[in-house]
Amino acid sequence: MLTQALSPNAAYHVELEDKHGAHNYHPIPVVLSRGEGVFLWDVDGKRYYDFLSGYSALNQGHCHPRIIGKLVEQAQKLTLTSRAFFNNQMGEFAQYITQYFGYDKVLPMNGGAEAVETALKLTRRWGYAKKGIPDGQAKIVVCEGNFHGRTTTIVSFSSDPSAYTAFGPLTPGFIKIPYNDLVALEKAMQDENVAGFLFEPIQGEAGVFVPDAGYLAGVRQLCTEYNVLMVADEIQTGLARTGKMLACDHEGVRPDVLVLGKALSGGTIPVAVVLADDVVMLNIRPGEHGSTYGGNALACAVTVEALQVLKDEHMAENAERLGALLRAELAKLQSPHVNIIRGKGLLNAVVIGHQNPEAAWELCISLKENGLLAKPTHGDKIRFAPPLCITEDQIMECVDIIDRSLQAL
Repeated sequence: MLTQALSPNAAYHVELEDKHGAHNYHPIPVVLSRGEGVFLWDVDGKRYYDFLSGYSALNQGHCHPRIIGKLVEQAQKLTLTSRAFFNNQMGEFAQYITQYFGYDKVLPMNGGAEAVETALKLTRRWGYAKKGIPDGQAKIVVCEGNFHGRTTTIVSFSSDPSAYTAFGPLTPGFIKIPYNDLVALEKAMQDENVAGFLFEPIQGEAGVFVPDAGYLAGVRQLCTEYNVLMVADEIQTGLARTGKMLACDHEGVRPDVLVLGKALSGGTIPVAVVLADDVVMLNIRPGEHGSTYGGNALACAVTVEALQVLKDEHMAENAERLGALLRAELAKLQSPHVNIIRGKGLLNAVVIGHQNPEAAWELCISLKENGLLAKPTHGDKIRFAPPLCITEDQIMECVDIIDRSLQAL
């Protein structure tokens, strides 16, 4: 790993990780040591705007004082009992989050991929128990360009060769269709063994691919018509990121199965959940699914506080207003290197057009030098997704940084 441009302090940490850590990531060359709100500081004291937000895990901002306060308070009392016993936080959490999103039941897990796997199991079990699909024949429709995680089952229906190549044999039972295509979805649903449709309301890893207006409503209508579960992966798009509490709220639709993660803990500890009504959730009985850390007392207490912060600080409204400002100001730059600007709320991306195939990476390096951290995805796309506590003045300062960095290309 190249460390020539780093300070000796930063190079030490990079070389240490490179020597002893698995090489499954390609990080921007910066070593961070502190965060607060929309800012990060590196080991040499330089400050940066965070425009990745831990892939939307930090919607509330870094080290939000209320969330950290609750984390410390609960950690001094009880952290983990496992679900072999009751604890005094799980019930309060379950009541709070089911009322918050309007579902009968919640199933807590840890990371987002684990929650997606849970949703897949729930969907298949519902298909057998309620729809009458013959055992072992259930199918789940998914979208090309999806990103739902990196487990063996999930990469089995990925469109990205780097996700599934040489990780087989791949798991069967999935039908891939184009994203944002209701005709293809209806055709797939005519298979009576289809139990569910798993999708992202906005495809994040694909470069913030926003579907056409009416797509979400069309998905809901088709799922109802063909008796198929609508399974929305809102791990990245949910929790106020797109200007509504859920991206599905933009078209007033309610998924049958809702998957959430990332910002559920405000970027402190891994928390993810699956929400569904009794007709779906209660098909799994004791001993058939679980997690040692899922629903631990610490996670429950922190999640309630993190969700309440989103409402108390009007973060969805802030994301809606400042996301529109960010896209408008980026458009004013009229950079020849920006082919597309797209997004909703504060989940945005630009598609870089340049003769240099490494231009998006080099732009992110230039952004870092100018005090803003972002990361490319799929080569030519860069997400701009700051914490939702960002201000208008800070947005304008960041646009200036982006402008100066683009000119360097």
